[in-house]
Amino acid sequence: MAHKPVGSPSNASAALAADVLSKVLQGRTLTQALQTASLNPSRRGAVLDMTYGALRYKGTLEAVLSQLLKKPLDDPYAHALLLAALYQLAYTQEAPYAVVDNAVKSAPRHLKGLVNAVLRNFSRRQAELLEAARETRAGKTNFPDWWVDKLRQAYPEKWQDILAASQLHPPMTLRVNRRKSDVAAYQAELQAAGQAARQTGESALTLEKPVPVDKLPGFLDGRVSVQDAGAQWAARLLDVQDGMRVLDACAAPGGKTGHVLECAEAVVLALDADGERLARVRQNLDRLGLAAELKAGDAGRPQAWWNGRPFDRILADVPCSASGVVRRNPDIKWLRRPQDIAKFAGQQAAILDALWQTLAPGGKLLYATCSIFPEENAQQIKSFVARHADAALLALPSELGDGQLLPDDNHDGFYYALLQRTRKTPA
Repeated sequence: MAHKPVGSPSNASAALAADVLSKVLQGRTLTQALQTASLNPSRRGAVLDMTYGALRYKGTLEAVLSQLLKKPLDDPYAHALLLAALYQLAYTQEAPYAVVDNAVKSAPRHLKGLVNAVLRNFSRRQAELLEAARETRAGKTNFPDWWVDKLRQAYPEKWQDILAASQLHPPMTLRVNRRKSDVAAYQAELQAAGQAARQTGESALTLEKPVPVDKLPGFLDGRVSVQDAGAQWAARLLDVQDGMRVLDACAAPGGKTGHVLECAEAVVLALDADGERLARVRQNLDRLGLAAELKAGDAGRPQAWWNGRPFDRILADVPCSASGVVRRNPDIKWLRRPQDIAKFAGQQAAILDALWQTLAPGGKLLYATCSIFPEENAQQIKSFVARHADAALLALPSELGDGQLLPDDNHDGFYYALLQRTRKTPA
C-alpha cells in the first residue's frame, strides 16, 4: 500500500540514502551505516524512509531490477540508489518525475543514462514488472529462502502469518512508569493531547499513530518510556521484590533495567559487554530518576566482574539473531546467514552456564531473546535443563503459552523461559 514518506526527498536525500543503503548491502548494519551519515533534521525522515523501505521490500525490488538490467551492476552505490528509487516509485506517493530526477542527479556521471532509463522503464511497466517479481520466492516473501524454510519447518501452520506480520510497520508502544502514573491516567493524557492509544499490556499503551518522543506528555520527566509490549513481559516475569539483588546481564540500552526498577526497590547491577552502550543505560535511568550499578563486562565470564555474592534474580536477555524484530530492523534478514544461528546458540549456552553459577539457591533466572528460531529458544532451554540437575523450568502465565511470542499487531517476536535454581550445585 502506498504511503507518504516523512520529510521532503531531494537529490541530497537520495544520495544520502544510497550511501547508507550501499554500506548495508556490503555488510554493515543499518545502525552502523546511519551513525556515519550526516543526517540533518530536514533530510532525516526522507533518508530513513528510503533506506528502511528499500530493505523491507528488497526481495521484490531486486527481482524487479533483475528484469530491467542486462547484467548486475558492479557499483554498490548505484545499485543502492536504484533500489531506493524503485521503492519510492512502487510503494510511496512521491511524484515519479521527482524521484527519477533526484536519482539521476545523484547517480555517478557515467551511470546517469542507465539510472534514467531503468527508472523510466519501470514507471511505464510498473504493474507488469511487479507482478513478475512477485512470482519469484524472494519477491513474494521479501525474505531470504533459508529464512522462509526455517520458519516453514518450525511453524508449518503459521509461517505465512509470521512473514506477513514481519513486513508490517512496527507499532509504537509505551510503558507507563508505575511510580509516577498509571495506565488509565496516562491514556487520558494522551487522549487530551489528541493521541489515541489502546492498552496492550499491564503497563503498555500502543499508539494509534507513532509520534516523536518529545510529543509524549511527561516523557522527559520519566513518566513514560517507549518499549514494545512483548518486551515488557520481562520485568513482570522476573517477579522482583524490594531488597532483592538483581543482575541484568545484557542490559544496554536499559529499557528492561528501568522497568525492573520501576517495579521494585531492588539493588540492580546492569552489565553489558559494550562500555559505550552502557552510557545509554545511564541516560535512560537518569530520565526515569532511577539508579543502578553499571559495569562493563562479558556475561559469559563472571570471574572478571562478579564479587561472589549471589543474585536473587537474573535477567539473561542474551545476544540472538533478532529474528523476531526484523520489522524494526529490516537489514537483519539480509545480513544474517544460516550458520549464524548455531553461533548464537553456542554463545547463549555459554552465557547461561556461566550466569547460573551466580544465582542464589531458590533464585530465578529469566532467559529472554527477541528470536523466533527454536534453536535459540525452546531447544536451548531443553538442553540447559538436561545439563543442570538443579534447574527447574517454571510455568509461565497462560497468555504466554510455551513462552514463544510471535510478531503480530500488538508486539514483536520474543521468547521467555523462567528457570529456578532448586538446590546447590553438587560438589
